[in-house]
Amino acid sequence: MLKKFLEEIIVNIAGKQAEEMIDLMSTPKYINEFLVAKKLDITVNQVRNMFYKLSDYGMVSHIRKKDKRKGWYTYFWKIEILKSLELLNSILKKNIIQIKNQIKSREVKIFYICKRCSIELNEENALLQDFTCNECGDIFKIKDNSKLLRELKKNLIKNERKLFLVNEEVEKEKEKVEKKKIKIRKKEEKIKKEKRMMKRMAKKSLEKPIKKKILKKTAKKKIIKSSLKKSSSKKGKKKSIKKVTTPKETPLKIKVKKKSKK
Repeated sequence: MLKKFLEEIIVNIAGKQAEEMIDLMSTPKYINEFLVAKKLDITVNQVRNMFYKLSDYGMVSHIRKKDKRKGWYTYFWKIEILKSLELLNSILKKNIIQIKNQIKSREVKIFYICKRCSIELNEENALLQDFTCNECGDIFKIKDNSKLLRELKKNLIKNERKLFLVNEEVEKEKEKVEKKKIKIRKKEEKIKKEKRMMKRMAKKSLEKPIKKKILKKTAKKKIIKSSLKKSSSKKGKKKSIKKVTTPKETPLKIKVKKKSKK
């Protein structure tokens, strides 16, 4: 069904010749325009004209690559399935509205016809011409719309069924697009995580030698500080002992000498 719908919309936009491109463009990859021209046995300019028409409606996308030797650009094309189906959807909706309006007008209004000239007029225009044909002079007759109404109603049912099927294909394509987006997001998240991990690893590898140097310096400082504290505490103790002992010893010696003299 999808292929038929794509054929219908492509032929509607780019002409009958573009119908053969669908088999070549069925892959999700971009295809060289020279290859398409070769397969269809037409010129590259003709292929480009068809693609440009489709591109105006967003039905195809393209990328270009420069030929290193020759210097010109080669275009690669791909059918945008979802946008093509959405365009077909909108065309079918317009057709359905037009058919419904025609059915209403045929059911309500009266139409007149000249059978000899096959000219059809509504009641107002027929009245302006006095219900006579300007071409042959025959009198207009009321047209029986029953056959035309049956055809219009059949056409309406066909278009409504087709619209339903197209909507189903649109939903399928939307699901595919969403899945692709989710895959792309997951890949991007993985890449981001890997980059973060690499940055962290690089930081850690740089921080290790720096930390070692800092630890060594701090350890040396601590040792120096502790040694300085010990030396300063020892000097303080010695000084305190001298100050305490000397004044006590001297008066005792003097007292003892005085007693011995007596």
